Amino acid sequence: MSKRALISVSDKTGIVEFAQKLREQDWEIISTGGTKSALSEAGIETIAIDQVTGFPEMMDGRVKTLHPLIHGALLGRRDLKTHMDAMRKHNIEPIDLVVVNLYPFKETLLAGGNQEDMIEKIDIGGPSMLRSAAKNHASVAVLIDPADYEVVLTEITETGETTLETRQKLAAKVFRHTAAYDALIAGYLTEQFFEGKPEKLTLTYDLKQSMRYGENPQQDADFYESGLPSLYSVARSIQLHGKELSYNNVRDADAALQIARDFDEKPTVVALKHMNPCGIGIADNIELAWDYAFEADPISIFGGIIVLNREVDLATAKKMSKIFLEIIIAPSYAADALVVLEKKKNIRILTVDFTEKARSEIFPMVTGVLGGLLVQNQDVLIENPDDWVVATKVQPTETQMKALGFAWKAVKFVKSNGIIVTNDHQTLGVGPGQTNRVGSVKIALEATAEKPVETQTGAVLASDAFFPFADNVDEIAKGGITAIIQPGGSIRDKEVIDACDKYGIAMVFTGVRHFRH
Repeated sequence: MSKRALISVSDKTGIVEFAQKLREQDWEIISTGGTKSALSEAGIETIAIDQVTGFPEMMDGRVKTLHPLIHGALLGRRDLKTHMDAMRKHNIEPIDLVVVNLYPFKETLLAGGNQEDMIEKIDIGGPSMLRSAAKNHASVAVLIDPADYEVVLTEITETGETTLETRQKLAAKVFRHTAAYDALIAGYLTEQFFEGKPEKLTLTYDLKQSMRYGENPQQDADFYESGLPSLYSVARSIQLHGKELSYNNVRDADAALQIARDFDEKPTVVALKHMNPCGIGIADNIELAWDYAFEADPISIFGGIIVLNREVDLATAKKMSKIFLEIIIAPSYAADALVVLEKKKNIRILTVDFTEKARSEIFPMVTGVLGGLLVQNQDVLIENPDDWVVATKVQPTETQMKALGFAWKAVKFVKSNGIIVTNDHQTLGVGPGQTNRVGSVKIALEATAEKPVETQTGAVLASDAFFPFADNVDEIAKGGITAIIQPGGSIRDKEVIDACDKYGIAMVFTGVRHFRH
């Protein structure tokens, strides 16, 4: 008896050649719909599905393979006499190979399909056949990926059948594939029809890159992209130059992109080191924005990650090329600027679609912990300065309010306890991640004190959370700071306000904190 294959694919890549090789090995081919038409046009003899089932395809193709003569042929165990007797009794001929890929649900969703389109792209028969074949992998080979055609054809050509090892690997791949497919559908339908927190979290990711190592050489790591990707992301960046990204590169680049996303009104340059901003500059042109970001911390920027929210021009490229940078990310590069940067052998040059910044905000942030996940939405609250409250007798000037607005945007991305000192166009000192807030204040002020006096004029300070004690203000006053912005909400707010009034420092309460652990 000839071996049988069932072929029904939406992705026709390589399928004609694959089927032709099977026929050369005297395999019979059962096929359906568009796949059968494509094979027939290529002169490949096939058996229609309704010839097997004796039941017509109906309901616009919704019902065609869901039949005992198909699933019995896939699920029947060849090593059990009772199964084989049942197959003979009911005239079920075994199917030894299944080649199926699924309706393009993900592709339709990414293309903006409406609800009716999405429902019709939920494949039922395909996953059913795949799961049946994969369950019975002891006897049945199952393929969902054209990349696996060659290994299967080689084994069939050489020995007449596939090896158990190959069938096992293919079966596992099928269940990964159908699980991911179902996860996308579950996510879509949950978003459409469900309110609240689902009792099951179904996430799926696609392998983007296997990495040399993780945070440290002794750690293994891989880079996976969300099943529904964000175009404004490291995962969807286009690398124009340099060696592949490392684990730490990806994390740092992601953090820098998140910062740059918040600075949209003017040309902005973000410099980041070890997940903290070491310089942010805004100006009327990208070259001057670079100057401000560089001057913010010319030491820490060495080996840093740079994101520019405007095209990189020649003048800016020349300045950046004078120091060692790990990564540069921008929406585009002038041709002559790219030539200059590409002379740096080790620098990684990437482009990202900045027009997709807003859509990137909807993706949840997922953090792994031992035995579980923490999931939260992104900190993308749009704040209105009109809602802020001046807590002190001293009122901030218009220039100070501008600087406070800039500082408040910037401090959101400093690791807690986070303190940042800025003027109205550049960061001056960053105090990240200390176990007490006074320590962060001192670090930020020490960095600020190293800047030229004219740069420090009108410097303001932002704190990501409230000041628990007035000792913070004592330190801030020593540093010559003229205004503070912080959430407020401490039981000792009055002490902090009184200290500011004593030193003549204006202080604004936002009512919102921005912890970043």
